[in-house]
Amino acid sequence: MSTSDPTPKTPQQNEEKSKATTLETSKSGEATTQKLEKEAPKGVHKGVSDKLMNEIKEELENMLSFAMRNGKVINTELNPLIESNNLDDLINAHNILAKNVAPATPKSIKYLKTLNARDNSRTIFSKLPIIRNLIILALVFLALFIGTSLSDQVDNASLAKGVLDNDGTPLFLNLMFLCATSGLGVVFYLLKSVSEGIQKGTLMPEQSIYYVGLIVLGIMSGLILSEIVATYNGGKSLTVFNSCVLALVGGFSSDAIFTVLQGIINKIKAVFTSDDN
Repeated sequence: MSTSDPTPKTPQQNEEKSKATTLETSKSGEATTQKLEKEAPKGVHKGVSDKLMNEIKEELENMLSFAMRNGKVINTELNPLIESNNLDDLINAHNILAKNVAPATPKSIKYLKTLNARDNSRTIFSKLPIIRNLIILALVFLALFIGTSLSDQVDNASLAKGVLDNDGTPLFLNLMFLCATSGLGVVFYLLKSVSEGIQKGTLMPEQSIYYVGLIVLGIMSGLILSEIVATYNGGKSLTVFNSCVLALVGGFSSDAIFTVLQGIINKIKAVFTSDDN
């Protein structure tokens, strides 16, 4: 029975194999070195993961940078706490910095940092779509306000009739006029709120959802104030409590109107609850 010997390798093939082995060993060594360099502070023995320890470190860095850029007083006791990999020290440092940067939060600071890290050539409207959307809404409400006010069917006498004594096209135009006025009020409030959030570092991404609900709530509260709470005098004169003024106030203070109505409902519920008890 004959056996065939493998083909003997040439010196060139042996040299190529040696180079490949050396390259693999070098790559393995580099990967091990990078892994050691990126090794996170160990927190598993403290009951938390290394990922959470890294997140705490990142939030500490963000809050410290925010405090320094905004001229806030920083407690010097933070130095040894931040440099430590001990979980207790990091939590203490986090608590101290959270008080220093208040009313901003680590989440809002990270969001603003992400916005600032984007392409500098982009405008503020591209970086913050909520501002662009609010400005577009303001222009829409303004156009609707001007368009309806140009109609001869929208005047003090027509507004004084309210929704019960009005009908047809005049009623529709009056309601559009009041909705536009309420919308201007709520958009004015939201633009002011967003600008303050940017200045104080309290702006967060999920607020855009809250703003959508607040716009609807503002229009509703403006209509409620102008049509239910308003005191009419037959349209003979312009009073302080004119429906247009109340619609504007209702839109601007929609959250306050909701709080007042909620308080009234809670008191009524408390009366019936106490009677049942």
